Amino acid sequence: MREYLLGNVAIAKGILEAGAGVVSGYPGTPSSEIVDYLAPLAKERGIHVEWSVNEKVAMEVAIGASWTGARAAVTMKHVGLNVAADPFMTLAYLGAGGGFVACVADDPYCHSSQNEQDSRRYAQFARVPCLDPADPQEARDMTLRAFSLSEEFGVPVMLRPTTRVSHARADVEVGPPGERRDKPGFEKDPARRVALPAHARPLHVELLDKQPGIEAALAKEAWNRAEMRGEVGVIASGISGLYAEEAIAGMEADLSLLRIGTYPLPRKIVGDFLERVDRVLVVEEMDPVVEEFVEMVAKGRNPKVQILGKRSGHVPAVGELDPLTVINAISEMIDLRQRAAPSLCPEALSILPSRPPALCPGCSHRAAYYAMIKAFGKDAIFPNDIGCYTMGVGMGTVDTCLCMGASITVGAGIRFGGEERPICAVLGDSTFLHAGLTGLLNAAYNGARMTVAILDNSITAMTGHQPHPGSGATAAGDPSPPLSLEEICRSLGAGFVETTDPYDLESTIATFERAKAYPGLSVVVARRPCVISAIRAGVRRPRLAVDVEKCSGCKVCVRFGCPAIEFDGKVARINALCTGCGVCAEICPAGAMEVVR
Repeated sequence: MREYLLGNVAIAKGILEAGAGVVSGYPGTPSSEIVDYLAPLAKERGIHVEWSVNEKVAMEVAIGASWTGARAAVTMKHVGLNVAADPFMTLAYLGAGGGFVACVADDPYCHSSQNEQDSRRYAQFARVPCLDPADPQEARDMTLRAFSLSEEFGVPVMLRPTTRVSHARADVEVGPPGERRDKPGFEKDPARRVALPAHARPLHVELLDKQPGIEAALAKEAWNRAEMRGEVGVIASGISGLYAEEAIAGMEADLSLLRIGTYPLPRKIVGDFLERVDRVLVVEEMDPVVEEFVEMVAKGRNPKVQILGKRSGHVPAVGELDPLTVINAISEMIDLRQRAAPSLCPEALSILPSRPPALCPGCSHRAAYYAMIKAFGKDAIFPNDIGCYTMGVGMGTVDTCLCMGASITVGAGIRFGGEERPICAVLGDSTFLHAGLTGLLNAAYNGARMTVAILDNSITAMTGHQPHPGSGATAAGDPSPPLSLEEICRSLGAGFVETTDPYDLESTIATFERAKAYPGLSVVVARRPCVISAIRAGVRRPRLAVDVEKCSGCKVCVRFGCPAIEFDGKVARINALCTGCGVCAEICPAGAMEVVR
């Protein structure tokens, strides 16, 4: 059966077809839609699907399920694997029970990430197989193969889609969901499941002994294939293989092509290809993983072959590739004229407004930031975190952004480093539960004098409005116990904890002023449901309009940064994006904002 599917949905379909019993993950673009698709089907299919509190927890839940004999999958974005690296690396030694697949979605060009690290390096580091799909069909097919490969060799297998694969749509051949492939349950085997040094040493040897078999099995897969047409060749991996295939098809040149889809790389296939060419271009996104391997193999199979790629400057060292970039890289190798990128006409560029990422109209984070500036002053230090609120950078309230939960710990370090100015660390509710708890505990334990602002919109908003432990429901829609961020913060040692509604600007400013004055660790929970969630729930607030007779043109409201507020050269105007938060009326010195009755 063929269906028109998003790449991530194709992966989810593959997980269902494989008969997985447990799927866990933490939302992160470009991986989120896998669990988003599976969660509503969990009860119908009799499987467990969860959004875990972070990637490490998600990894460990899936590992436990695998050790009962169930097939299990865990999903995350590439930087999430940093969080989950501890269990992932040791799992390679201890091994899987039922098939275990870690779907780790990479993000070349940092479309929605703080770096563009290459997860293939983690697979190399752990010595586990990695499958690198080029399109949604391969994503589904590789998902199925990953489960069987995991069970064949008793190791975790990484599936590594990239943004363009995860978010592409294509016709995909899929089959019916499979039955859960569970076994009797957890079997006690300390020598294999307890990572004591005495156990780890022989398990490491066992993992190394599996490598030739894994490489031989992957070398047989159709995702590694060569087409010989001449003595000049291209080796390309993942989605870059599609770009190279299209480029070669449109060129008047006899070029050989080797497409790579699996790791460890097929040594014999690569060596045979190199023996039949005298020049080769290696095309891949991010790190030169394939290029390094090709250089190594060439030393023994064809030392005279000229190898071009990232190291020679023919392929960009950073960012994602596209068809034109690959066409020009190949053209440069064979001395063909390169193609110019299409450009917008200068007239269009001169009138198009700059559109940096912005908080939504009516987002309560904007009001919270306004209150922070009023209370702490522009000279204060604002360590920030990963989430919607990072887009407050234009308001002067984002001074650092490192990784999940780092706002608190970086802020504490800034204080301990000798900074005397006020410090207000900012993070969201989901991020706080993901990685902020230990940071707050550490700040309290070590006596950091600072404020922590938790911007609580009751959802993991930026990645698609997924629930978290503070939302009151699980991924499958079941109710979960109520969670109090305030009680958590007090129990972790914060001496000052207060809650405020950012829409009540005067009260919020006063709350932050009290937090600033507190002589220890203070926490402000700025709580207001995400404006998008509220609208979806049917909440409607009266819109506002500008009384042009009262408007002085001071632009205070414009500088507030709400997309619903425009300036026509003389006075402000409110457009159809207004959600009725009313904060603009609170900050307008002329009292020109009025509710539309």
